[in-house]
Amino acid sequence: EVQLVESGGGLVQPGGSLRLSCAASGFTFSAYAMNWVRQAPGKGLEWVSSVNRGGSSTSYAESVKGRFTISRDNAKNMLYLQMNSLKLEDTAVYYCREGTVRGQGTQVTVSS
Repeated sequence: EVQLVESGGGLVQPGGSLRLSCAASGFTFSAYAMNWVRQAPGKGLEWVSSVNRGGSSTSYAESVKGRFTISRDNAKNMLYLQMNSLKLEDTAVYYCREGTVRGQGTQVTVSS
């Protein structure tokens, strides 16, 4: 059974940083590209970032480019999202996703 478990969310002030983690199990993690997506209150799901199987190629939504960094550790079956210079509009539930499968999400709230 494919399982994705996110962690690391929380309450942070504008300009702050958080590092999200996603623990993957039940599939060959290193064989799949991985994604972070988010859902802000009252809005639809928004793609945030992707990383290829080996971690050598990444892509980002324009709204987070230059502030967020996606990475992965295939030896540990872990996906990460380093979020810096957080803005109010980054408030959302963040999910890691492989294909159509995503975890339960972790809440990120940016507020002063």
